[in-house]
Amino acid sequence: MVEFFSSAWFPSAGLWMEWLQLLLRSLHVVVGIAWIGASFYFVWLDNHLEKPLDPELLRKGVDGELWAVHGGGFYNPQKYMLAPAGLPQRLHWFYWESYSTWLSGFALFVALYLFQANTYLIDPRVQAWSPGVAVALALSFFVVGWLVYDLLCRLVGMGNDAAEQLFKERLLGLLIACFIVFSSWLACHLFASRAAFLIIGAMLASIMSANVLMVIIPGQRKVIEAMRAGKLPDSMYGKRGKQRSVHNTYFTLPVLFAMLSNHYPSVYQAQYAWILLCLLMAAGAMIRFWFVQRHKGQQRPWPWLVASLCVVSGIVLSTHKPEVAAPKLVTLPEPVWNLVQLKCMSCHQASQASKQVRLDDPTLVISQREAIYQQVVITRQMPFNNATGISEDERQLIANWFAESAQPPTRQ
Repeated sequence: MVEFFSSAWFPSAGLWMEWLQLLLRSLHVVVGIAWIGASFYFVWLDNHLEKPLDPELLRKGVDGELWAVHGGGFYNPQKYMLAPAGLPQRLHWFYWESYSTWLSGFALFVALYLFQANTYLIDPRVQAWSPGVAVALALSFFVVGWLVYDLLCRLVGMGNDAAEQLFKERLLGLLIACFIVFSSWLACHLFASRAAFLIIGAMLASIMSANVLMVIIPGQRKVIEAMRAGKLPDSMYGKRGKQRSVHNTYFTLPVLFAMLSNHYPSVYQAQYAWILLCLLMAAGAMIRFWFVQRHKGQQRPWPWLVASLCVVSGIVLSTHKPEVAAPKLVTLPEPVWNLVQLKCMSCHQASQASKQVRLDDPTLVISQREAIYQQVVITRQMPFNNATGISEDERQLIANWFAESAQPPTRQ
């Protein structure tokens, strides 16, 4: 009985955290697929609706309908100009997909980045923040990002006719793009580059979810309340909801690019990482724009050309490595050297230098200091499959050595 309740039977704190991250990441991916899938489907549906020919449907206010077959059944979705004369009591609302995605993503961000700010959020070569300051700044991106975006939308407003509406949409799109570029630059000059990429992606995802929570759903509720009270709903609620929904669909691929790219050191460690991030997000927006236009029957090649140019430019930029100042510490602490000998030497020595990286001499370890930090602490890809059983405390030893020996380099 004593053996059963011994510590060997209970997971360590590190194992608990690893399981928490696994479960949160799995949940985030699943609900994210549901949200993005629903968003993509309704954009596709809106652009494939046809004017009904049935006089009865026109009389009821149906503005567009679609016949589709899927899974052995036939479907006939219909869209009303404003809303049907009589609303059913039971309506399906598409919002929990959005809320669940944001909540699970934020919980994962807290568990991985905020609880381990020294390791994942702070890079002493960029800014030597205290963990509290770094956490507060990271969270401010989500709040300020939404406030600035929402303010821009309200200041530009809606057009009174088609020409004015098109002009305002383009102006608003330009202003939002400038804000995102500035935010990307700022994040990459405040945080570790890997964290900066994730923070920008999470900022855009927070704007998307806030659009649902603060604009789209409240507007729909007010329309329903007016209808059930026998009043004519204000069409502005529908216009604003449509505008924010369109923004959300264009944000989707930039968010995915920003979050996926932070898994690739050659991307976020580039000398001009913030420009590379902007290029990747621009490519995602162009690809999404092409698909939206294709739904409308327009297949212009220029969005793919722009996206390709952004990707090629990003590849070229990724070959330029940042300038790294000489480390303050030119000697190797004995505990770190012992750890490298025990956990790394088997694969990184003269007779077996994995990926041509040798760590069998203290001077070689010092010269590979940044790569060791990135692979062992940030990406956690080494030791491969943790074959040598490196512990969390040993990873932290590498992180501390790197932080103590780093100097801020010249930033572009």
